[in-house]
Amino acid sequence: MSRTPVLRAAVVGTGHRAQLYTRGLAERPGHVVAALCDPSPTRMAFHNRLLAETGAPAATPWEPDRFTELLAEEGIDEVVVTTVDAEHDRYIVPALKAGCRVVTEKPMTVDAGRCARILGTVRETGNSLTVAFNYRFNPVHEKVRGLLADGAIGEVLSVHFEWLLDVRHGADYFRRWHREKHHSGGLLVHKSSHHFDLVNWWLDDEPREAFGYGRLGFYGRDAGERHGLRRDYDRAHGADRAADDPFALDLAADDTLRALYLDAERDDGYLRDRNVFDGPVTIEDDMSVLVRYARGATMTYHLTAYSPWEGYRVMFNGSAGRLELEVEESRWQPPTRLASAAGAVHGGMAAEHAGGVRLTLRPLWKPPVDMPLAVAHEAHGGGDPRMLDALFGPVGATRPADTAAVAHPTATERDGALALAVGLAANRSFETGRPVRTDELITG
Repeated sequence: MSRTPVLRAAVVGTGHRAQLYTRGLAERPGHVVAALCDPSPTRMAFHNRLLAETGAPAATPWEPDRFTELLAEEGIDEVVVTTVDAEHDRYIVPALKAGCRVVTEKPMTVDAGRCARILGTVRETGNSLTVAFNYRFNPVHEKVRGLLADGAIGEVLSVHFEWLLDVRHGADYFRRWHREKHHSGGLLVHKSSHHFDLVNWWLDDEPREAFGYGRLGFYGRDAGERHGLRRDYDRAHGADRAADDPFALDLAADDTLRALYLDAERDDGYLRDRNVFDGPVTIEDDMSVLVRYARGATMTYHLTAYSPWEGYRVMFNGSAGRLELEVEESRWQPPTRLASAAGAVHGGMAAEHAGGVRLTLRPLWKPPVDMPLAVAHEAHGGGDPRMLDALFGPVGATRPADTAAVAHPTATERDGALALAVGLAANRSFETGRPVRTDELITG
C-alpha cells in the first residue's frame, strides 16, 4: 500500500496574518509546516506553539539570510510568503528557482522593478505562483461575478467603487510598517490591490490607464495637530497620554499581540503601536482614482482610511441595467482604546457593530430585485477558509492532489501584476499630475 504524499511547507514571515497559513496547513493531511523563516525567534516560537496546539510537529526556525539554504536542507515543496510587502520578491524568486510552489499574500510586490523580476522568474522557471486574493472567495463577490458574466445588466460600461476603512481598521495602517511607502507601496498597493483584483475579475478585463489624486489629510503629525487629534507620545505602550486615546493600540492587553510584537521587540526593534498622528508617514489616507479598461469600461474608485463606518459600495452601469452592492462591515466604532486586533483590525471575526449586505439588480424598464445572499462577516466575508480549501485542499482531504478538485479562480502572477498596476499607475499619477498607462510600469 502506497504512503500518502506529504508536501513540506515553509512559512516566511510569522506575523499576525501568517497564523492563518500555519494553522491551515497543519490542519490539512498531506501538508506539514517544516520550516519557519523570520528575523524574530520570538515570533517563530509563537507559531511553533500554534503547531503544537494542532498536534503537529515543531517547524525548524531559520533566519532570512539563510532562506536558500532552508529550501535545500528542509526539502521544501511549497512556500507561503507573508512578510513585509517590499520583501516578497526576496523569497518568491529563489523559491520559484528551487522548483517550489509559491503562495504569496497580496500585494504580490510594491513596485515595477520587483514585479518584473517576479514575472521574469515565473517565465524562466515555468513554476507556479499564486497571489492570495481572499476577497475572490467571498460568496457575495462570486454572486456579483456570476450575474455580470450571465449578462444581467448587459455590457458593463462603467463602475463606481467606494471603499471605507473605519477609524479602527484604517488607523492600524498608520501604526505599523505600512505607513512608510517604501515598505508597502501605500494603501493603493497594499489594501486596494484586493479591490482592483476584484474589478479585473468581475469584468474579466485588464486595466490600461489610471489617473488619481491622493493626500495625507487625516493621519500624520500635521493633520493631527490641525484637527486637534494629536497627543504627544511616540508609541502607545507605556505612554500615559495614550491611556484613553481611541487611536492607540494596547499591545499588552492582547495575548497574541503581546507574544508576536511586544515580546519580540528585543529581536528586531519593530514597534507595532506607533502614534498615528506622528511621523514619519509617507502614505496617503484619502485617494481618488479613475481607471480605463481594455474594452472601454471606466471605473471611479475612492478609498477613505478614516471613516466612521467600514464597508464598501460598488455599482455597475450596463447596457441593460445596473447592479448595486452595499456592505456594512462595521456600522460605527466606540471611542475606546483598541485592545485587540483580531476582528476590528484584521477581519478574522465579525465586527462588534457589523451591519448588513444588500445586492440589488435594477434592470431597465422593470422593478428592482433584491438578490438573495449567503452572508458571513467573519474571516473576510467567509473568504479565508474557502481560499485555504482552494490552495491546499479541504481539511478532510486525504492527499494534496485533492486541491485540484476544488474549482475556484485562484489568482496567478499575472492577476497579481494587473492588480498592482492600477495602484502603481495611480501613485505615479499623484506625482506627475497626468494619466499613466499601466504598460509604462508593468510589461509581460
